[in-house]
Amino acid sequence: MLENKKVIIFDLDGTLIDSVGIWNEIDRRLIAEVGTIAVGDEDIGKQRDEKLKEYSKHGDAYLLYCGFLKEKYRAIASKEEIKKLRYEIADNYLRNAVDYKPKAEEVLKYLKRKGFTLVIASTTNEHTIETYKKYNQNIIQKANFDDIFTLVYSKGAVKELKPNPEVHYKILSELGVKPEECLIVEDALIGVEAAKNAGIDVAVMYDKYSDGNRDEINQLSQYRFTDFSEMLAKIKGELEKDIDEVR
Repeated sequence: MLENKKVIIFDLDGTLIDSVGIWNEIDRRLIAEVGTIAVGDEDIGKQRDEKLKEYSKHGDAYLLYCGFLKEKYRAIASKEEIKKLRYEIADNYLRNAVDYKPKAEEVLKYLKRKGFTLVIASTTNEHTIETYKKYNQNIIQKANFDDIFTLVYSKGAVKELKPNPEVHYKILSELGVKPEECLIVEDALIGVEAAKNAGIDVAVMYDKYSDGNRDEINQLSQYRFTDFSEMLAKIKGELEKDIDEVR
């Protein structure tokens, strides 16, 4: 998996941090506050992913997503007002509730010690990432972004979001590496598709909120892990085996 690799590119929400369920809760609270009809039995996370994928070629996919919520749930507020309220609701969650998935920080620190260049390529907005970096003590104390990652790209870094591979092309150019020298770690279908479109191998970290697309994810990915403990064991098995062979 890591043979001839130099750069490991991580998605953030749902991959490194356990946040997709929190964003689902945030969106449910948002809809309850602005909507005039209730949320039904729809999968909020899947609905959000599908709409962000649909709007990925537009300038502000999240604003269009809030416009979709306005229409579907018959909100009186404008899409701009809904987007502003969404960030206000999210702030407390982002500062206090979001955390790394178990053992994720161990994988990051181990790869860093072994000399890999680590990068975040996320569709999360810059404000959210800055909140994680400055205020979220779960993240700061376990593995501070500034200490671990050479590059951190939020959605504002590119014109087109995943599954468009623009962010990965930008990373390749910035670091002067080839696709075959990189590995992408993702959880959701749009991220796996972006990796495939960039010609880069992808390892999938299981997240229950992506189960609706599990068959497609499995077909497109080269490696699959149930958790970071399993990934850490795989990584150590490869890298420490190489050391033993040299000895």
